Amino acid sequence: MTAIRGVAEIVLAAHDMDRMLAFYEGVLGLQRLPAGPEVKPVFFRVAPGQAGIPQMLVVVPLSPDTPAFSGPRPLHHLALELAPEDFDAERARLSGLGYSLREGKHPVVPSRTMYVDDPEGNEVEFICRL
Repeated sequence: MTAIRGVAEIVLAAHDMDRMLAFYEGVLGLQRLPAGPEVKPVFFRVAPGQAGIPQMLVVVPLSPDTPAFSGPRPLHHLALELAPEDFDAERARLSGLGYSLREGKHPVVPSRTMYVDDPEGNEVEFICRL
C-alpha cells in the first residue's frame, strides 16, 4: 500500500506566458499563489489538497529560442474535477467564451467529461461524477 495522498503539482511549459496565465487565471479562475519577483514559474492553487500542501498547477516559461512543440507530447492531458451541479454551467460559460468543447467518456470512472485545449495545445479535461 502506498502512502501517496494525492497529486501536489502538474507543471506545464509555456512559450507564451501571457496567454497561458490569461487562460488558467482569467478563464479558469485559478488563484495565483504569491511568490517573490525572482520566481519565474507561476504557481496556481487548484484545490486545498491534504496535510497543508495545496494541489497546484505550475506554468514555467520557456526561453524565447525554444522551438514550437511538435509531434506527440509527453502530457496527454490534465483533468480538473468539477462538482456535478457545476458541470453544465461551466460548459455553457466556456462555450460562451468561444471555446470548442469536446465530449468524452472515462474508461474507468462513471462520470461526465469535456475537453478544451489551453493556449499551448495541452488538453484540459473537466470531469465530474455521475
